[in-house]
Amino acid sequence: QVQLVEFGGGLVQAGGSLRLSCAASGSIFSISAMGWYRQAPGKQREAVASITSGGSTNYADPVKGRFTISRDNAKNTVYLQMNSLKPEDTAVYYCNVDGRLIAGTGFGSWGQGTQVTVSS
Repeated sequence: QVQLVEFGGGLVQAGGSLRLSCAASGSIFSISAMGWYRQAPGKQREAVASITSGGSTNYADPVKGRFTISRDNAKNTVYLQMNSLKPEDTAVYYCNVDGRLIAGTGFGSWGQGTQVTVSS
């Protein structure tokens, strides 16, 4: 099985920065895509950013130019650097990781979520 542990959420003023991290552990053979999603109160979960095993990235329009996703393959960890934060970025942020287990089957796992609150 695979466990994801997230770190880095918190309370920040508008214009500030936060860095989220998500570490995957368990019977992992390989990891393909890694990504971040967020869910604000009363809204559906939405994709924020993703990164492939080759390093190709994709961002949702609202965060382009402000957020940067990166990964450390040696540590099975994905990061989300969030700059110029806005109150509308307030949400619970979840990481998502897809890959293959040592046993050969594929997996897709979610982190527990970390709260990001941006005050105006």
